[in-house]
Amino acid sequence: MAASEGTADDSLYPIAVLIDELRNEDVQLRLNSIKKLSTISLALGVERTRSELIPFLTDTIYDEDEVLLALAEQLGAFTPLVGGPEYVHCLLPPLESLATVEETVVRDKAVESLRKVCEEHSPEHLETHFLPLVKRLAVGDWFTSRTSACGLFSVAYPRLSVATKAELRSHFRSLCQDDTPMVRRAAAGKLGEFAKVVEVEYLKTDLIPMFVTLAQDEQTYQHHVFSQDSVRLLAVEACVSMAGLLPQEDTELLVMPTLRQAAEDKSWRVRYMVADRFIDLQKAVGPDITKNDLVSAFQSLLKDVEAEVRAAAAGKVRDFCQNVDPSVQEAVIMNNVLPCVKASAVELVSDGNQHVKSALAGVIMGLSPILGKDNTVTHLLPLFLSQLKDECPEVRLNIISNLDCVNEVIGIQQLSQSLLPAIVELAEDSKWRVRLAIIEYMPLLAGQLGVDFFNQSLSKLCMTWLVDHVYAIREAATNNLRKLVEKFGPEWAAQNVLPKINAMSRDGNYLHRMTCLACINVVGEVCGRELTTKTLLPTVLAMANDNVPNVRFNVAKTLQIIGPHIDKESLHTQVKGVLDRLNDDSDTDVKYFASEALIALFIPAVYFTLEEKN
Repeated sequence: MAASEGTADDSLYPIAVLIDELRNEDVQLRLNSIKKLSTISLALGVERTRSELIPFLTDTIYDEDEVLLALAEQLGAFTPLVGGPEYVHCLLPPLESLATVEETVVRDKAVESLRKVCEEHSPEHLETHFLPLVKRLAVGDWFTSRTSACGLFSVAYPRLSVATKAELRSHFRSLCQDDTPMVRRAAAGKLGEFAKVVEVEYLKTDLIPMFVTLAQDEQTYQHHVFSQDSVRLLAVEACVSMAGLLPQEDTELLVMPTLRQAAEDKSWRVRYMVADRFIDLQKAVGPDITKNDLVSAFQSLLKDVEAEVRAAAAGKVRDFCQNVDPSVQEAVIMNNVLPCVKASAVELVSDGNQHVKSALAGVIMGLSPILGKDNTVTHLLPLFLSQLKDECPEVRLNIISNLDCVNEVIGIQQLSQSLLPAIVELAEDSKWRVRLAIIEYMPLLAGQLGVDFFNQSLSKLCMTWLVDHVYAIREAATNNLRKLVEKFGPEWAAQNVLPKINAMSRDGNYLHRMTCLACINVVGEVCGRELTTKTLLPTVLAMANDNVPNVRFNVAKTLQIIGPHIDKESLHTQVKGVLDRLNDDSDTDVKYFASEALIALFIPAVYFTLEEKN
């Protein structure tokens, strides 16, 4: 009897620990306890989890937000711990309570877990247990429960009976017309998701009117202006989903009037959302509606009074034009898009908004393959050259980084005369971050321009960066050399890079000599064994006698790095002797790195030899 009592006490211990920790004043202890729920549940077993643990958790949902967030997340994966799908409905009470709390992140996590749990309900249990929960949340007194309800309709709807589906659509309609803007916003955000699971006939009769109402959401009280703007902009999201679900004639009749209105909305944030999602809208409505309606809407957005809207539209120019029906593609670009772009380019010189200019610069090059050589030279090239002279470095960089589009159409020769001064100007910009950006584009430019043009015009720049006064520039220039050698090959390196690296080894500035070693570190790995041994190794060995200790210990580090890329004879006859001498250096750092190099390069070989003899 005593033994059985002891066993019972032991089995109660986990829940006792949980209760004690959950009641502890220390939030961290309570949080740790919540994160151990699965372990505690396994110790209790499925029956006691259902009968004791879940009710206890339901009764204690009055805690710090971080504890509630952890609880909401844990419960989403609790189905196996309560006995599987047959008993999953017992998780609904605590999650329902969590879905009504004030903190948004907790509610969102509770809804996420409820969506997972919903999928594990049988159709019978879905109507018996889950559907009543959705209804209770949808008609709750507090807006928090009604906003949470909006996220549950789409997961429950597909497996319900016809009668309950109608009831659910009715509840969603009520949420779309709710007095509280936060609830209407939540409904608008989930409308597109709900539309994907609703039958087409009800999509037209029930959801489209809801969409129209939300998209025209008008202010009732002055202090709700922000919320209602966000209701309308979320309705734009729903427009993408709905347009893709309806036949074209229905889209034109039911959706397009609202979309046209949104593109001219009094709130710039709604117009921005239209511009931001314009390509998705274009794909959803199809080529005919694009030609008849969206072209003019896109023109308006490109000329919008708000810079944010223009920037969003400008960034979509290339994709929009590529998705236009090929039969009218060139005409649309020449007659509708390009005039706006040209006008914008002229206006933006005085506009001064760099975000719009850089957005346009990032995509304008993509029109070249569509327009062909003649139109590119006549209409686009002047724009490119104008933007290459823009005072904003980001605009110039965006043009340069997309040169491959134009290069394929008209060739680099027509660009080179204007391109080179812009690159040089960026390379010598007073802001080191601008110089850094152009260095990162250099391998891309090298591939676009070809080796001859690169040697003639840009090779000198790459070497100049190696002696820049900013360390980040010198480091980036070093890595740039490696990429250039990989692109152009060892022979190019032997002629154009290695002589200049060797010359740096004799520079009077010790920082430049250290940069020389850094270059050898990266170039030595891609130049090939012969070049590394015959050309780079002598330079490194000569620097072992440098009077600056920092240079000498970097020599040791470099020898360790390039050692595997040197032939064995030179490694033993030349490198080992220099490292032995550095290992006796008066400077402790030099000795340390020399010994590290000796161990890395030669000790494994000694061990290998001993194993062979044994």
